[in-house]
Amino acid sequence: MKLVSYALGGREGWGAVTGDGGPESGVIALGARLPAYPTTDALLAAGALDEARALAARTEPDLALADLRLRKPVARPGKVICVGVNYVERNEEYRDGSERPKWPSLFIRTAGSLVAHGEPILRPPESTQLDYEGEIAIVIGRAGRRIARADAAAHVAGLTCMNEGTLRDWLRHGKFNVTQGKNFEASGAIGPWLVTADAFADFGDLRVITRVNSEVRQDDTTARLMFPFEYLIEYISTFMRLEPGDVISTGTPTGAGARFDPPKWLVSGDLVEVEVPGIGTLGNRVEDERP
Repeated sequence: MKLVSYALGGREGWGAVTGDGGPESGVIALGARLPAYPTTDALLAAGALDEARALAARTEPDLALADLRLRKPVARPGKVICVGVNYVERNEEYRDGSERPKWPSLFIRTAGSLVAHGEPILRPPESTQLDYEGEIAIVIGRAGRRIARADAAAHVAGLTCMNEGTLRDWLRHGKFNVTQGKNFEASGAIGPWLVTADAFADFGDLRVITRVNSEVRQDDTTARLMFPFEYLIEYISTFMRLEPGDVISTGTPTGAGARFDPPKWLVSGDLVEVEVPGIGTLGNRVEDERP
């Protein structure tokens, strides 16, 4: 099931996308039929995905996807936890002679640093080094602490796409952190919707492709992750409680703009697309932010 949040005629809603998510697809307005859950955030918090799935299975679409302005699949995640250097060649890409890491590199993003599908990503006036990072993001559906790897999949509500946009020069402002470069307002994106976990046989061979102005820049599969999804859930939940609606972005493949010679920074007008077959395509244009 593809769960989408949207705006139409000044009103907010959420529902299930029918078909493949293309321009001819429809949407079942589940939020109007399930008033106890006014948002997808509330649906996840209540653990009511099965209720929504059963209703969608017996209901015809009543909206055209093309008529809707999409919102973020989870409007207010309690936590957005991002994983750095997770695909096999990413560590070698740094050319620092270091061994492959024993544990994941983690950092936090704010919800305000991400926009929805179709909304502009903003290049701030403080930097000309805006970069893209195509990723697959996990959305947590069931709370837990110290979750065993064997149980991790049961805590996943679904998956979505993320462009984990980065201001590269601001990553180096601090000695030991990347927080500044990862949290400029509207510098990244998430969406277009949430595909529930039952749509995937497993998470071990999902493909992520990033294009800039139709040019493929990144292309890899989760079969080559150093830290697979289930391990990440086990590891992160060791030290923090995961809650419904929390997002874990699982890392980007090689091919970010910073790794070209010379670097290929994003500029106003660029179209960045992150495609994950089985989920969909997240697309956003870059605009210069006006202070």
